Amino acid sequence: MSGRKEQHTFMRQAISVEEATSHVLEAVRLMPTEVVPLAECYGRFLAANLVAPQPVPHFRRSGMDGYALAAADTGKASIQAPITLNVVDNIPAGAVPQRALRAGECARIMTGAAVPDGADAVIPYEKTAEGGTNTEGFITCFVKAPAAPGDNVSPIGMEMETGETVLRAGTRIGQGEMALLAMFGAAAVQVHCRPRVAIIATGAELLEVHDSLRPGRIRNSNGSMIAAAVTEFGGIPYPLEQVADDVELAGQAIMNALAAYDAVVTTGGVSVGDHDIVYDITRSWDGDLKFNKVMMRPGSPTTFGVQQGTPLFALSGNPAACYVGCRLFLRPALRGMMGAERAAEPRMKAVLAADYVKSDRFTRFVRGVLTSREGRLEAAPVGRDMSSITVSLRDANCLICLPGAPHGYKAGSLVEVIVL
Repeated sequence: MSGRKEQHTFMRQAISVEEATSHVLEAVRLMPTEVVPLAECYGRFLAANLVAPQPVPHFRRSGMDGYALAAADTGKASIQAPITLNVVDNIPAGAVPQRALRAGECARIMTGAAVPDGADAVIPYEKTAEGGTNTEGFITCFVKAPAAPGDNVSPIGMEMETGETVLRAGTRIGQGEMALLAMFGAAAVQVHCRPRVAIIATGAELLEVHDSLRPGRIRNSNGSMIAAAVTEFGGIPYPLEQVADDVELAGQAIMNALAAYDAVVTTGGVSVGDHDIVYDITRSWDGDLKFNKVMMRPGSPTTFGVQQGTPLFALSGNPAACYVGCRLFLRPALRGMMGAERAAEPRMKAVLAADYVKSDRFTRFVRGVLTSREGRLEAAPVGRDMSSITVSLRDANCLICLPGAPHGYKAGSLVEVIVL
């Protein structure tokens, strides 16, 4: 390898977070599709539109428990002058009406049941009273209020007509989407494959999780954090063997991973120290280096490139910086690879609840706590805002986005937050 003086001349052109995100989304490739059982679809992304094969509901449906009847038969019914109707059917949910109703007839009906022909309204039990058996052998019902056509009846296609798009390609399948897929009989669903993500932690100081602590050594916490992030974002994590500070060994491990997996994430070694080997590797590799410095803190040395279509995310070894890098770049990348309709990280507005005095020309992503108070969202920094500190990640439920400012921010400032 070249001497350190030459290494420091390697250009680091800082770009904005927005520009970096655009580079990432433009570079990643869409994963192929597969068909999986409905039970395995939760959290996946649809690869094709779901179109309604039938209307919803596909029969006229009762909206409550009561009596199905013709509104015209209720006339001027009142408590003082109820209308008497013959009860000719009892229709629970899932049953088929025995026959159409005639004038002067009604049917006892349950919520969700099919409304019989001849009926155009359902009157709730509270507006009726049970009668006795008349001379014709029918049980009777006293209707104590008039009904209007359509009362408590859901017409065919009220929710959705045949041919309407139920779910768009790129939709993440959550609980509600699972219900819709089941409702329309989608027992098998076409989704995008989950990206297989290799995770490589670098640094001679790292111990395995099960190792005892030693002077100057720390356990590899970033590897577990990245693996959890990959799973949360929809991918499949593959933690690989940790790599010491050896450029050739680390370079070979990264190249092998780029050839075998859909994406590679490294942590550590991206700055310009004497043992920052990933920095050295990305200086000389034959891939397409998109950026190696971002106008953000923590994590400004975050690096991203592509090797024959496979993305490489080189994240900081500092825990908070690694965490932020995962959220800002790995999440949209994996979602984009799975065809997400909206891959970029959404933001919302909140009021800064405390002064933030640090000045910076880069955008800061400050770990914070988001709360609702008196009808507005408030965000307050949590813990010590240092990239090497891990404990504050436990308490944060948002990242407070603070663009570069010469004098920090005052409490009451309107800011953007990313909800974690």
